[in-house]
Amino acid sequence: MITLFKNIKELIQVRNETISFVSGKNMNVLPTIKNAYLLVENGIIADFGSMSNLKSMDADEVIDATGKMILPTWCDSHTHLVYSGNRESEFVDRIKGLSYQEIANKGGGILNSAKKLQETSEDNLYEQSKVRLEEVIRLGTGAIEIKSGYGLTLESELKMLRVIKRLKENYTVPIKATFLGAHAVPSEFKNNKEGYIKLLIEEVLPQVAQQKLAEYMDVFCEKGYFSVEDTERILQAGKKYGLTPKIHVNQFNSIGGVQAGVKYKALSVDHLEEMTNEDIEALKNTKTMPVALPGCSYFLSIPYTPARKMIDAGLPLALATDYNPGSSPSGNMNFVVSAASVKMKMTPEEAINAVTINGAYAMGLEKEVGSITVGKRANIILTKPINSYGFIPYSFGNPQIESVYISGKKIG
Repeated sequence: MITLFKNIKELIQVRNETISFVSGKNMNVLPTIKNAYLLVENGIIADFGSMSNLKSMDADEVIDATGKMILPTWCDSHTHLVYSGNRESEFVDRIKGLSYQEIANKGGGILNSAKKLQETSEDNLYEQSKVRLEEVIRLGTGAIEIKSGYGLTLESELKMLRVIKRLKENYTVPIKATFLGAHAVPSEFKNNKEGYIKLLIEEVLPQVAQQKLAEYMDVFCEKGYFSVEDTERILQAGKKYGLTPKIHVNQFNSIGGVQAGVKYKALSVDHLEEMTNEDIEALKNTKTMPVALPGCSYFLSIPYTPARKMIDAGLPLALATDYNPGSSPSGNMNFVVSAASVKMKMTPEEAINAVTINGAYAMGLEKEVGSITVGKRANIILTKPINSYGFIPYSFGNPQIESVYISGKKIG
């Protein structure tokens, strides 16, 4: 199947060579071609360039993109998309003045979601999750990471990971699975965190590895959850099974989680709402991608990741949704792009780089998606007619997407 997109107003994020990610000042550089064409063969990007260089050819389908733009689909490197039910009652509690921690202390938060998930059948959980996945694909997400972490028992964590595996098997978007057993301490281990960590290391991790249910592992490194010492023990155990770290750090406090992530060569460190100068220095000249989650900051009314300070210090940055039922119940990456520009003062170029090439790197997919590059998957967004790509973050309540293509095939 050969598809030709012609008369593209602007082809965005074109890279002639595969790069891993962009950092610092280079985040403000977004290569594009105006009045362009894009050739897709059997779901793979085969060629692109200026219309003036387009040679006559026979294509199975020709799409006239006059007035419209094409860019890579969004790469959402941090989600908790597999969950059961919702937590709108806690949303109301927050409106009434309770904090995230106060809600958690009275049995809400992660433990609330864990209880619901433990009571949900695997088939039901899959049906709920596939609805969310299809929704975010229609909103432009063409690669996604999904975590466990709402099971908090051997059986339920494995159930979550099996659901993620089924999603991988039944959908063509790249999906990465992350084991997040260390998301919270279950109620039955309330006074025995050491016992829960032992369960994770000695019973759950071996099963995850044996059944090949995850590529990555995660820990919620935060006061009241898992300490730096806890985190390092769990990461060390996971690395013995070949699981690469991707960890939650600095959401509410800077306690050394960034440094632990760097020490254990984490692919990414995520949240980063609270960042010290020491945290920023620790990330310099590493291959660990900082990931900001502005949807969480918006929903919880907590600080936003200091993107300007980090990028101006020469760091890279990726953006993701943190899609979950408690602190960020939206998988809309278009909103993430807008929030990054409005609240984090990222330019449209920086924001688009953060949700494409850098987001792809943050889940190990930079060779497969994230840019318009020959040989990569044709996971692309065709916009509505717009004046410039700056209109994408500007139009925060109305995604400027006409069509989404996954491996060259139009979705929906």
